[in-house]
Amino acid sequence: MNIRVFNIRLSKEFCIVDQNRMNEFLDSVEVKLTSTNFVTTGTTDYWSAVVFYDTKKNVEKPNENKLSYEDLSHDEKQIFTALKQWRNDLAIKLDWAPFMICHNSHLLNIAKKKPESNKELSFVKGFGVTKAEKYGEDILAILNAF
Repeated sequence: MNIRVFNIRLSKEFCIVDQNRMNEFLDSVEVKLTSTNFVTTGTTDYWSAVVFYDTKKNVEKPNENKLSYEDLSHDEKQIFTALKQWRNDLAIKLDWAPFMICHNSHLLNIAKKKPESNKELSFVKGFGVTKAEKYGEDILAILNAF
């Protein structure tokens, strides 16, 4: 098992860059365990995330490329934008980094699959039963608005 530490700085100029760097890494490995802590040094505040991981065992087949924003239809892009706004608003309310709720790749998969129940949501790549129970009501409400 390998370990990698990420620091997500809270300042607007670094936060998105740090999150994107971590998201790209998380998509490329098999995550075993994570731990996060909020760190304040008096001058800089940031989230520190420790990721315990293994390299991915299954190599993606050429026709199973990772979903990207460009793969979405116009309507799916609108859904993704609404999901992202919900996630970011919730992160602000909880004083968390958005990636701690779910990653952009998860939101892309939800926008593409458009699950109609918590059970269907739990089968969306990157989600699962726990997240479906925790955030399902909000996500399904967003999907039903479209």
